[in-house]
Amino acid sequence: MEQTPSGGNASRGAAVVLGAGPGLGMSIAHRFARAGHPVAVVSRTDARHPDYLRSLADADVPAIAEVADVLDSAQVSAVLDRIVARLGPVEVLYFGPAAMEPQNLPVPIDRLTGAAVRDGLAIVPPAADAVAAVLPGMLDRGTGAILLPTGLSAVRPMPELGNLALAGAALRTYALTLNAAVADRGVYVGSLVIGGGILRGDIYRAMVENRLQELGATGLDPEQLARMSLDPDELAETAYQLTVSRDRAEAVFSVLD
Repeated sequence: MEQTPSGGNASRGAAVVLGAGPGLGMSIAHRFARAGHPVAVVSRTDARHPDYLRSLADADVPAIAEVADVLDSAQVSAVLDRIVARLGPVEVLYFGPAAMEPQNLPVPIDRLTGAAVRDGLAIVPPAADAVAAVLPGMLDRGTGAILLPTGLSAVRPMPELGNLALAGAALRTYALTLNAAVADRGVYVGSLVIGGGILRGDIYRAMVENRLQELGATGLDPEQLARMSLDPDELAETAYQLTVSRDRAEAVFSVLD
C-alpha cells in the first residue's frame, strides 16, 4: 500500500483539484486517486466532467466533479463545502486554474501600471481563500498537503511576463513561507514551478497544437515540440512524491534547463 501525503497508511482523505483541466490538473487527480484518495475535480463548466469521471473510474475510489469558478472566492468556499459534504475532509488541495482570458495576457515589466499589477495578482486572493478554507481542518487533524503551481518567471527573470511574474513570485513565496509555518504541525505546502508547455493542457493546445502548420514552417515537427514540452504525468508523480517525502518545499520543471 502506498503512503499517504501525511506519511502513513491511514484512511485517505479527499484530494481536491481546483481548476481541473486535461493536462496537469487531471494528472494530479489520477495520481492521488491511484494512491487511494477520493477525488474531486472542479472546473468552470461541466462540459468535460463525464470524460474526467470515466477516466477516473479505473482507480476504484469515489470521484466527483463540481462546477465553480475557482478565481471567485465565494464560489471556492461554496464548492469546498459541497465536496466535504460528499467526500469528507480534504487531505490534499491543488490550486491550479489556467488563465486564458485576454485580460490575463502578460504586460511586460517595463510597461507595468498599478492596474496591470492588480490584474496579474488577481489569482493570489482566491488561492489564499482556498487554502484558508481547508488549512484549519488539516491542522486540527495533523495531516494534509497543499500544492500551489506557478510559472518559471517566479524564480527566473522573464521581463516579458511582467505582471504574471509578480503573481508567480507571490504564490511561490506564499507556499514556501506557509510550509515553514505549518510543516512541524503535520501539513505540507509545496510550490510547483513550471516552465514550459504542458502536454494535453489547454494552453499547450491553444499555443502549439492549433499552430502546428505555422510552427512547422520554422522546422519544428510535432515530435520535437513534444520533447520541448512537459509531461503532466511526470510532474504529477513528482508532486505526489513531494507530499509523501516532504524533504523539500519546491520542485522546478523547465524545458529551458
